Amino acid sequence: MKKITIVFTIVFLAFIVASFVSKSTITKEELGQQLFFDPILSRDSTISCASCHKPEFAFADTSAVSIGHGGARGKRNTPSSMNLILHENFFWDGRAKGLEEQALIPIENPVEMNLPIEEALERLNRNSKYNGRFKAVFNKRPDRASLAAALAAFERTLETSNSSFDEWKFSDDPAAISDRAKRGFHLFNTKANCVKCHFGADLTANEFRNIGLFNGKNLNDSGRIVVTGKAEDLGRFKTPSLRNVALTAPYMHNGILPTLKDVIEFYNDPGKLASQSINRDSLMIKPLQLTEQEKDDLLAFLNSLTDKRFLVHNK
Repeated sequence: MKKITIVFTIVFLAFIVASFVSKSTITKEELGQQLFFDPILSRDSTISCASCHKPEFAFADTSAVSIGHGGARGKRNTPSSMNLILHENFFWDGRAKGLEEQALIPIENPVEMNLPIEEALERLNRNSKYNGRFKAVFNKRPDRASLAAALAAFERTLETSNSSFDEWKFSDDPAAISDRAKRGFHLFNTKANCVKCHFGADLTANEFRNIGLFNGKNLNDSGRIVVTGKAEDLGRFKTPSLRNVALTAPYMHNGILPTLKDVIEFYNDPGKLASQSINRDSLMIKPLQLTEQEKDDLLAFLNSLTDKRFLVHNK
C-alpha cells in the first residue's frame, strides 16, 4: 500500500509539474493560434478568425464575400492573412496601421464576429484555460493589448518562402519551374507590366491603386478615400501580395473575378470591365495585347508562387 501511495504521489506530482511546464512554456504565438481558431471570440460562438481565413486556402476565403454573424454578408473579399510582416497598412482600404490594430477590428465588426472587445475579454477572463495561459504568457489577465498581441504574433508566423519560384530564383535550381513559368516571369517584368505594382519579397508594393473597379454605380465601393478623405484615393485599394495567389480565389476587393485566368484577362484589357470607371490608374489605360501563349505563360508563373506546404496539403 505504501508503494502504491508513493507511486501515486510521484505520478500526481509529475502531472502537476507537467501542467505547470506546459502553461509556463506556451508561447505568445501558440496562444494567438488557439484564439485564431476558437469561436469564443464571436457573439454566438460559431465563428472564428479561421472561419473566413481558411488555412488550406492560404488563410483566405473561397467566396466573393464572407458570411459573418447571423448570416450577414461582408462587403469585401477576405484577403490572405499570410506574408504580412512587411506590410504597413491592413485591410483593403488600409484603415489599420499595424497587425495589433487589425486583429481586433473583425471581432467587433457587426457583420463579422459582432462581439465588443470588452465582452470578449469578459469571456476570456471567465475561461480558466485562457485566463491561465494569458497569465503564463503576459503575466496578467486577458486585456485588449494582450489579446491583440497574441493574435498578431500568430499572424506573423504565417510567412512562406518555399515555392518553386523561390527555388529557381533564390536557390539557383534551373529545373525548379517550367520554361512556361520562366517566360511568364519575364512577361511579368516587361510586357505585362505587373512589376509596377507587384515587386519585392512578397510581390506587392504595399501601395493603393485604382484598377478601374469603381464607377459610382454597380461598382460603388469608394475604397481608401473613406480613410484619408483625399480625392485621389477614390476607388483605390491595397495591392495584395501574390504569394500563394493560386489558392486565394476569387479575386479583387469585391471578389468579382473567379479565377486567375479571369484576372489575367482583366488586366490584358481592363476597358471591358472598367470602361466607365472613375479615377482609374494611368497604368490601367492601355490594353496589354497579350497573346494566348503569353497568358498561359503568365499563369504558369503565378502558379509557381504557391508554397510547397499547400501543394502537399492539397494533393
